Amino acid sequence: MANPISELGRQTLEMLSSFGRVTLFAGDVARNLFRPPVRFGRTLEAIYDLGVLSVVLIATSGFAVGAVLGLQGYTTLVRFGAEESLGAVVGLSLIRELGPVLTGLLVTGRAGSSVAAEIGTMVATEQLDGLRMMSVNPVHFVALPKALAMTLVMPLLSAIFTVCAIFGGYVVGVELLGLDGGTYLASLETSVDFREDVVGSILKAVIFGALVGIISTYRGYSSEPNAAGVSRATTSTVVIASVTILFSDYFITALWGV
Repeated sequence: MANPISELGRQTLEMLSSFGRVTLFAGDVARNLFRPPVRFGRTLEAIYDLGVLSVVLIATSGFAVGAVLGLQGYTTLVRFGAEESLGAVVGLSLIRELGPVLTGLLVTGRAGSSVAAEIGTMVATEQLDGLRMMSVNPVHFVALPKALAMTLVMPLLSAIFTVCAIFGGYVVGVELLGLDGGTYLASLETSVDFREDVVGSILKAVIFGALVGIISTYRGYSSEPNAAGVSRATTSTVVIASVTILFSDYFITALWGV
């Protein structure tokens, strides 16, 4: 009996230790946010790499998700004679939950993994050690711009995903299934509240962006200086960030009703 219990205790302590290290790293990133110089150019480059290059993936995925949601929603609502509420079902589902959550998962797979791989490669090739030798803080120079850029682009990408998904639901519901376009848009407009729904969606996306930014930069920054370490950092970034998004989404919804 002692071995399983001791192993459980060891794993629990290791998990708490890892959480503590991530928290300290996040605090270090936050402190460097207010220290000069301002890494404006590097932040813009990170915004382009993480945000602009993800637009096509986000827009395409959003349209596909909206189309499926419109089809399934229409099929279900017809059973109850409530197909005129399709716009409300699609809009509320996307704005409150699916938009920020699916955007976070997609950005984690495309951008978060690339951040971890890039920083992990810098660790393996001793580029971060070179920055320290030149008295340049690698957290300020490398991690901060990418974490900040991830936090900034996530709500914008979530908005693009949501708009494309609503359009996908409109195409399926109105153009393919014959629902009146005015009914779809009127149902959407009357059911969505800006303060509770839209602002809440933006808040979720900002939190998800900050979480993905911290996790991806930390996993790359703390990776082992070899190819296997970079590979493990990339894989663990996707897994940990995805699970964190799903759990944090529940707690945000449960605590704040967003």
